[in-house]
Amino acid sequence: MTPSQPATEVVEAEGHLIDSQLMNAMFDTVVRHDGAFEVLEFRIGRTNDEPSFVSMRVTASGTPALDSLLAELVTLGCRVARAENAHVVPADRDGCAPEDFYSTTNHQTSVRLNGQWVTVERQRMDAVIVVEKGAGGTDRAVCRKLREIRKGDAIVCGVHGIKIVPEFQARDRLGFAFMSNEVSSERRVEVGVARIADMMRAAKKAGDRIAFVAGPVVVHTGGGSYFCELIRNGYVDVLLAGNALAVHDVEQALYGTSLGVDLETGRAIEGGHRHHMRAINAIYRAGGLRKAVESGVLKSGVMYECVKRNVDFVLAGSIRDDGPLPDTIMNLVEAQDRYTAALQGVKLVLVLSTMLHGIGVGNMLPAWVRLVCVDINPAVVTKLADRGSSQTIGVVTDVGGFLHHLAGALKEN
Repeated sequence: MTPSQPATEVVEAEGHLIDSQLMNAMFDTVVRHDGAFEVLEFRIGRTNDEPSFVSMRVTASGTPALDSLLAELVTLGCRVARAENAHVVPADRDGCAPEDFYSTTNHQTSVRLNGQWVTVERQRMDAVIVVEKGAGGTDRAVCRKLREIRKGDAIVCGVHGIKIVPEFQARDRLGFAFMSNEVSSERRVEVGVARIADMMRAAKKAGDRIAFVAGPVVVHTGGGSYFCELIRNGYVDVLLAGNALAVHDVEQALYGTSLGVDLETGRAIEGGHRHHMRAINAIYRAGGLRKAVESGVLKSGVMYECVKRNVDFVLAGSIRDDGPLPDTIMNLVEAQDRYTAALQGVKLVLVLSTMLHGIGVGNMLPAWVRLVCVDINPAVVTKLADRGSSQTIGVVTDVGGFLHHLAGALKEN
């Protein structure tokens, strides 16, 4: 049997390669694939703004091994040096892509079409890139989920003609040390809260939208009133949550309890275990959350403030939900689509004690959207911080106390 011939390709990368540990990651990737590399050119950026550049020849045992290696190098920001257009193959049936379709990351991506680099729209991870005609007949590239593919769609395949720009770690380490994806429960919460409050003020000053992804713990820990304060002060443009947040928020508004526990005294109320079911029943009788507010049935709470302030809220259901509320979307595909639509144009996301919805939203976001995860469990914060973005901030603390500090910090100045 004739042994396969070694295959080689020249790749390039540009950016803050050393600060962000991308250079080491590239070398490690080649070695892990039993390949070899030769650095042809390396220029180190001399200022905070000047990027570094590397050109290297990578070699693998054969073409299949090289293709596998290149696919992983592309996710680290490498691009094939040869100026080739992206390889586009039509889908042969609905919901299915060609076998070698390119699976996206959450980093900014461009594809080469007709000799021009075109920025991919609706960037997100775990999607395919579809090429279609835009206004004026120009080519545009758009991320789509597998289920959105239709027969005949032009799907980008392979790794040629694809360029990724990873989010780089800032070189201004002193000024932006907090803006890292390190997770620690040993930092003063007030310091983190002050920085996050500054980010929120800056976002509103720039006209950007802020989204919150919240779990029922917001209500259980007594943070509901502080969250309402954020809504009234215009810091919440989008609320994404599950059925439980709304149910226990309504329970607290109608009966003063959450899971049957009096939030003022911390004591379980006799018969309190029925309160959340009575809350669901009351909203059903009113015809939904909006009608409950309009009719005066619901007079306070997070959902009340969202309705009164026209905050865009989406409630996504799950298999464990009681009720659910009439506003809760139990169709998973519809809920994902509504979440995705609500997140368009959002530049800052705060995830408050909800691993399920938080990770789901994290997967929908491009890497350049800043994401703050607040949870008492360090493992949850770490999972979100590992989504591949240097823009992720983890705060390990009680969410009720966090909201208390945040509402106070936003009152200052």
